Amino acid sequence: MRVRIDVVEEVQVDSLLDAVAKGVPLLADLHRADVLLYEVGRSGEVTVIAQGQPHSVPPIHPRLFIGRSTPVREQRALQRVIESGKAAHAPRRLLAHRANIVQRAFPVVEASRVVGVLSLEKSLVEHVRHRTRRTPFQVALKDLRDMVLRGETEGLEALSPFREPDGLMLVNAKGRILYVSGLGSYYYRLLGYSEELVSKDVMHLETADESLIRRALGTGLPFEDERPEADRIWQRKVIPLIGPRWRPPSVGIMLLPYGFGPRDRRTVLVTIHDATSARRKARELAVRQAIVQEIHHRVKNNLQTLASLMRIQLRRAEHEETRHVLNENINRILSYAVVHEFLSQHEGQTINLRDVAGRILSQVQTGALDPTKEIVFRVEGPQIYLPAHQTTICALIMNELLLNALEHGFCHRDRGEIAIILQDEGDRVILQVNDNGTGLPENFNLDETGSLGLRIVRTVVQQDLRGTFDLQNHHGVSAVVSFPKAPPETFG
Repeated sequence: MRVRIDVVEEVQVDSLLDAVAKGVPLLADLHRADVLLYEVGRSGEVTVIAQGQPHSVPPIHPRLFIGRSTPVREQRALQRVIESGKAAHAPRRLLAHRANIVQRAFPVVEASRVVGVLSLEKSLVEHVRHRTRRTPFQVALKDLRDMVLRGETEGLEALSPFREPDGLMLVNAKGRILYVSGLGSYYYRLLGYSEELVSKDVMHLETADESLIRRALGTGLPFEDERPEADRIWQRKVIPLIGPRWRPPSVGIMLLPYGFGPRDRRTVLVTIHDATSARRKARELAVRQAIVQEIHHRVKNNLQTLASLMRIQLRRAEHEETRHVLNENINRILSYAVVHEFLSQHEGQTINLRDVAGRILSQVQTGALDPTKEIVFRVEGPQIYLPAHQTTICALIMNELLLNALEHGFCHRDRGEIAIILQDEGDRVILQVNDNGTGLPENFNLDETGSLGLRIVRTVVQQDLRGTFDLQNHHGVSAVVSFPKAPPETFG
């Protein structure tokens, strides 16, 4: 029976810590602090299971520590919290930055046991600045922190980050405005309210705020809202906050249900942001993207039309060499058309190289493979997203290497296999085309080859991809192309 109880307790602990983790990003933004959530192990170690870095100020820690374990004794504040079950704070010094910070740690308690520690770490400048903030806002941040520690975080993870251009307004359950930040006052002046708003009733504002606050108090859940007002587009985040729940004398030791206690401190924090410029740019970008996609669609159609005309010439050609050249050029043109088709269907500036490889394989199999031969084609490797320019070059490379494998590797063989193998090496990509055909002739020299296709591959790999190209005998032939990834904006 004892074992079963331990298992149930562990599930509850995980559930509480998961809930607390959902509130970490918002706490980091509003507190202007790095927030780390530690899980307390029974072996005397604490492990970071969630970390939030503020979007409103530069973070204290330049890297993430999720998964990192530390002995409790190495952090005084954490040790005090675990031993006492109460909040603690202590100054710390980051040796890497030679900067002093203030760490405030709070217990996450489940079944009378400290199962986690929430640590807020900020610079001395931000610590002093926080102490100068208006009392109602400081109390609201405390209420939010306590809600997160209780695991009351439903909906918080869905909110977009709080950023420097966001204004703030705090309203109590009766609709009285308790606090407005300087930027918030500026935004409401744009909405037509130049007077001091603190102590006024939010119902006197001819804005959406009253209805949004009523909704937040009614549901108890945070949400986002975006709507036009006064010729601008306003984005709001609305977060209901619940303060301490006291014991009414008539109830004894029982607490009133959540949200119904007459002495509960209920407020609503509203962030407001002028999203007009961002939405206008988004619309302009969408229009430009639609135009670009239409251009790629037309280019694809034109290339396919050109390939069709060349097929007509191919059928009328009398000499085998002429038919061979026309067929190679048709496949090259269609390899470019494949990339333009992808660009016409996808909004991003990057293309999945694996998808392109599959399309090129299918195209070569349909247009260049002798139907009397039994050649198996396959693609291996992860999804690799590359800029359109690099993907176009890779499509041409794969087309040439596949045609070369068919022409030379299986000239006297009726069965075999050709594979495109992709490898993602982080900052580099390795593209291989392997076949189990005849293999390279003795004394083969890539620098002296008479193959136009191989010369094209070597040229574009070196000049356009800034990579390397090599051919090796390996149970047939392995053509290996290696090149560095490029950001989308590197090539036009």
